[in-house]
Amino acid sequence: MSRHLDSEQIKKYIPHRYPFLLLDRIIDLQPGKNLTAIKNISISDPVFQGHFPQLAVFPGVLIVEAMAQASGILAYLTAKNPQEALRELYFLAGINKTRFKKIVVPGDQLQLHIEFLQQRQEFTVFKTKGTAIVDGVTACTAEMMLVKKNS
Repeated sequence: MSRHLDSEQIKKYIPHRYPFLLLDRIIDLQPGKNLTAIKNISISDPVFQGHFPQLAVFPGVLIVEAMAQASGILAYLTAKNPQEALRELYFLAGINKTRFKKIVVPGDQLQLHIEFLQQRQEFTVFKTKGTAIVDGVTACTAEMMLVKKNS
């Protein structure tokens, strides 16, 4: 099954809102397998007021956060009962093997490829691998662990 989600649909799955919602759309989604999301980098993004005034560079930590948000959506939609899972939150609990390989600047479009690695304890712990790509070039890679917290 493949799915697409627009920004309004994304907000149904994760609690983030402007200016911290870092996903514009989901262009491919296969629960239990993978997800591809888009983040358009714009000079009007608030982060560019201070990072950096002389050379606008999208912070690497926000690239990882965007991959974590996409991982959260994959976690929700991979759960046995996605509607029930929406009553809970997934928190980023670990980041491993992170590498930054390309500077991301305004005008770039990040393609975030998230791969499901494993789940433990009935989706209490969910592991993914993320790759952020700009124009076919890898900008960042990371392995992430999300932990479910009952709300």
